[in-house]
Amino acid sequence: MTASQLWPLYEIFIRARGGLDHKHVGSIHAVDARMALEHARDVYTRRLEGVSIWIVRSTDIIASDPADADSLFEPARDKVYRHPTFYEIPDEVKTL
Repeated sequence: MTASQLWPLYEIFIRARGGLDHKHVGSIHAVDARMALEHARDVYTRRLEGVSIWIVRSTDIIASDPADADSLFEPARDKVYRHPTFYEIPDEVKTL
């Protein structure tokens, strides 16, 4: 068995504070999800930067091919009412 099979790769996402989205911050090799979470906490939130951590096994992530962008996203282009430019955001709303 190879090292990557014994210690699978996990992708780490951190939410800096409430109301913001999770950002990909890096990867961790770990035996299981619990260990990945603990290592991610130790490595990526040493200065209390995070309020939430997501971990995802790298093998579970499915991504679209950039070459297929036209056919994948074309149906949404003709629905201009979905664009955020049609909505006014109140000044008191800081993050969405």
